[in-house]
Amino acid sequence: MAQNENLAALSAAGVSVWLDDLSRDRIRSGNLAELIATRSVVGVTTNPTIFQGALSKGHAYDDQIKELAARGADVDAAIRTITTDDVRAACDVLAEAFERSGGVDGRVSIEVDPRYAFDAEKTVAQAIELWKIVDRPNLFIKIPATEEGLPAITRVLAEGISVNVTLIFSVERYRSVMGAYLDGLRNARIAGHDLARIHSVASFFVSRVDTEIDSRLTKIGTPEALELRGKAGIANAHLAYAAYEDIFVGGAHTSTFEQLASSGGNRQRPLWASTGVKNPDYSDTMYITELVAPNTVNTLPEKTLEAFADHGELRGDAASGKAAAAQAIFDRLTAVGIDIPDVFAVLEREGVEKFEKSWDELLSATSAELDSAGSN
Repeated sequence: MAQNENLAALSAAGVSVWLDDLSRDRIRSGNLAELIATRSVVGVTTNPTIFQGALSKGHAYDDQIKELAARGADVDAAIRTITTDDVRAACDVLAEAFERSGGVDGRVSIEVDPRYAFDAEKTVAQAIELWKIVDRPNLFIKIPATEEGLPAITRVLAEGISVNVTLIFSVERYRSVMGAYLDGLRNARIAGHDLARIHSVASFFVSRVDTEIDSRLTKIGTPEALELRGKAGIANAHLAYAAYEDIFVGGAHTSTFEQLASSGGNRQRPLWASTGVKNPDYSDTMYITELVAPNTVNTLPEKTLEAFADHGELRGDAASGKAAAAQAIFDRLTAVGIDIPDVFAVLEREGVEKFEKSWDELLSATSAELDSAGSN
């Protein structure tokens, strides 16, 4: 099976293509292996919404739920077993990509319980537990970039555990995330861990920024405001990439990382998340084409992956050197009346709430299935 040319070119441009989905059917049917072979997929991300969707469809989990019910497992234990089994299996499917990339790719992410997003102690404890249960070197533990999440990120990295930092919306918070990563590497080195084995990505959300800001621009309704619709998400990501280069790629603040790199430390790569286009008036591949840059990850819903495979355009590095133009967009947004700090606060709060809601639905559905299996 040959790789799709568009996606192979994207990969060659320095963008790691990850699939933003996972299910037992996708693993068992060979679909994940096929996407690796034909769509340049070298990683998988999951979240509570993805797991809730996977368990709500079909019958792939029926036998395991019956077995868990017979064992008397409670709903939290059942969810932990089911999700870690899927992630472990996906890690094994991606093991070759992991080895081939020297540990950079071939990664599968699993998120800590979203109810712990504002509790550092519980986040750290569950991150360590999930790392031990899955027991694969190509695992990423996803931790939300809340204020409370930042010290948890540092502490988990200090244990030698690789981390995918999720739900990042503002460049200000992203800089704090990079600081938490560097602190984690420093503490890991003190603890005697091999820094070369510790990897991290910082998941910067894109389309949700446009959705929130576009809604506010439409309410303002002036020609100046309406003209700015669809520009904020990409501009925000371009500012994030400039911040990444400042810390990791020869910028004014790179010296701290260079000291850790001399001990084997890896760059924390930017990951573009929420890259499915919500507005049908926009190009369905804009969050790929406009975010091409070296040493980045783009995690794609299958629909967006296939859209780029079919008609995606590649125009070279689209993010480097764009900070001034991106800042000009944000200056104009502020000028027309957009409260940027409020936008990011709302997005973070809603992001956590959406995952909590999905987790609650997952718990309720699994509890009902356990009860049903136990009574049969």
